[in-house]
Amino acid sequence: MFYQFLYPLHEHYTLFNIFRYITFRTIYGGLTAFIICFILGPFVIRQLQIMHFGQIIQTDGPQSHLKKQGTPTMGGIMILFSIFVSTFLWGNFTNHYVGILLLATLLFGAIGLIDDYLSLMKKKNMGLTAKTKFLLQILSGLLIGFLIYSSPDFNAVLTVPFFKNVAINLGTLYIPFACLVIVGTSNAVNLTDGLDGLAIGPLIVAAMTYMLFAYVAGHARFAEYLHVRHIPAAGEVSVICGILAGAGMGFLWFNAHPAQIFMGDTGSIPLGAILGTIAVVTKQEIMLVLVGGLFVIEAGSVILQVAYFKITHGKRIFRMAPLHHHFELKGWHESKVIVRFWIISIALAALSLSTLKIR
Repeated sequence: MFYQFLYPLHEHYTLFNIFRYITFRTIYGGLTAFIICFILGPFVIRQLQIMHFGQIIQTDGPQSHLKKQGTPTMGGIMILFSIFVSTFLWGNFTNHYVGILLLATLLFGAIGLIDDYLSLMKKKNMGLTAKTKFLLQILSGLLIGFLIYSSPDFNAVLTVPFFKNVAINLGTLYIPFACLVIVGTSNAVNLTDGLDGLAIGPLIVAAMTYMLFAYVAGHARFAEYLHVRHIPAAGEVSVICGILAGAGMGFLWFNAHPAQIFMGDTGSIPLGAILGTIAVVTKQEIMLVLVGGLFVIEAGSVILQVAYFKITHGKRIFRMAPLHHHFELKGWHESKVIVRFWIISIALAALSLSTLKIR
């Protein structure tokens, strides 16, 4: 097919037989995504500066953030571009999950892009209204959920970590459940994206964790041995996970403190949606609470803060939410918050991988 560049070559040339292997394409897909981001970075930063697409900083946040005013934003463009190009190069488009993941990237990427653009045009840290953004996310999530539910090798049984014999058949309710996972993860990553490299670091860790989950689910012997539901088509998802991790590392090169560029909603909203979709496809939906535990904590801190504020008529649990701002206001240096939160995400990922044997 015209949009598959490398994978089909093994069908015609023995020399390219290695392109059949998921592990090979996962590694080189990730490296390709990294290189694309690494090369594009200076150009994208320069163009965003020329167009005056700079970050708008809220004055009611930590005062140390005011110096970030004007830092180029919408850097998620180069992440999404590297994901698409790398997938076209290394992905197998006969696998329906590849198309679904790219569609999720496109839909949620468009939402983030519009939100960022409107925010820049208004010169306020507010683009789409919360209701409009949430509605667009819900509609996109329902569509992705329906496509996954309609996949020929997919079933609506929800598996529970740590219990190999516990399974819940959701039937058609799986569609709104999948939407909840995808939209929830999208917003959780978006809320975490508040410090230099804070969101992209844990996202890389989560992508690499799900890369292993996807490979195990797609491998009949490994799935049987580890008591994981075997999903033959899920193995190809590990290639997308590798590409996602590679693109994230390429972006982190420029987003590391002090950041030269921010991903904006153009990056955080679709990246969270991709992660949520991967969790649904690999049948590790509940495990996402652990793998993406840092995102859950950050989103949870906002929910708790808002709820407590309303119930107590103005009192707060944290000095500021999301949680990373709370620690900043307590006196932690930004880089200390970032690295410690990365450590937490790595520990949670390691714990989640251990569940493969704890059944």
